[in-house]
Amino acid sequence: MGLVIDTSAAVAVERAGADWDSVLVRAGGEAAVLPAIVYAELLVGASMAGSTASGAVRRGRLAALVGRVPLVDFGREIAERWADLFADLRGRGDAIPANDLQVAATALHLGFGVLVGDQDEVHFRRVAGLRVEVAAP
Repeated sequence: MGLVIDTSAAVAVERAGADWDSVLVRAGGEAAVLPAIVYAELLVGASMAGSTASGAVRRGRLAALVGRVPLVDFGREIAERWADLFADLRGRGDAIPANDLQVAATALHLGFGVLVGDQDEVHFRRVAGLRVEVAAP
């Protein structure tokens, strides 16, 4: 078992001033990974920070996270899972944002759950068979 970290979890951890070791221990000490799309979203957040100093802090926290957990690329098998999920959710009228769908597809492909912030919990729960854990910084 393991957890795929969503952007919303990373933001919640940053806002709480918590460290990843304690967050992941509270989440059961499972292995964790970071999807490439989440890495990209967090880089955007660092680039759009209100100041150079704030951006540097965000980049430092991101570098520490990437140094701790593996980065998972969006490859063929995850893309196929994404397409199946997209079709299923759209067919039910339950679509979720495309980037979050990549996170969900990554988690399902790996047999992992997803670690989210409390603001994104609801739409991840729309994905059948996806275990959703809320980050508790």
